[in-house]
Amino acid sequence: MPHPIDVQVGHKVRIARAAKNYSQEKLAQILGVSFQQVQKYEKGTNRISASRLWEIAKALDTDISYYFEDQDSGSGQGVEALRNRTIALAKQIDAIPNEDIRNQILNLIKACGTLAD
Repeated sequence: MPHPIDVQVGHKVRIARAAKNYSQEKLAQILGVSFQQVQKYEKGTNRISASRLWEIAKALDTDISYYFEDQDSGSGQGVEALRNRTIALAKQIDAIPNEDIRNQILNLIKACGTLAD
């Protein structure tokens, strides 16, 4: 049975990979491993060594600390749903070809956030 830390680190790899819009195959190619190995990392069934985690973080433009955030917070499914929704929203905004429109949408989202305060 995988250790909870290995599961969390793998889960964070999946989130960062999705946010970067990389397939498991693309990340595997960058790392020089099979996509099945990336699947095992993401499920936590195979532990990620420190050097491999450094390579993953570099490939996904993340800090190493990201993979250990929220370990003790007991984050539940609500947080996961929020993360997935945020990733989906980011992908949709990033897909807009016109940079001015992307910036306007981001400014609108920021303005809506200040209204909630």
